[in-house]
Amino acid sequence: MPQHENKKCPRCSHSFECKTGSILLCQCSTVEMTAEQLEYSSKEYDDCLCRNCLEELRAEYNNLSFKQNMQSLLSGRGSIKNKC
Repeated sequence: MPQHENKKCPRCSHSFECKTGSILLCQCSTVEMTAEQLEYSSKEYDDCLCRNCLEELRAEYNNLSFKQNMQSLLSGRGSIKNKC
C-alpha cells in the first residue's frame, strides 16, 4: 500500500500530503525543474516543499540566473573597444 505523509512545508508552513509511495501522484511531480533549479532549492531546504514554494523557487532561480547572465553580457560588452 502506498505511503502518504502529512507534512508542513519548511518554507511557508503550508500543510500538504506527500505521496512518496505514489510519487507520480504527488503534488511535487507537477512542477518541472531542471537539475540546476533543484540544486538551488535544495541548498536551503532538505525536505519536501509544497508545490507553490517549488514554483516560487523555480521562478526565483530563473530570475537570478537571468540577472547574472545579463550582467555577464553587459560587463563583457563594455570591455570591447571600438576599432573605428
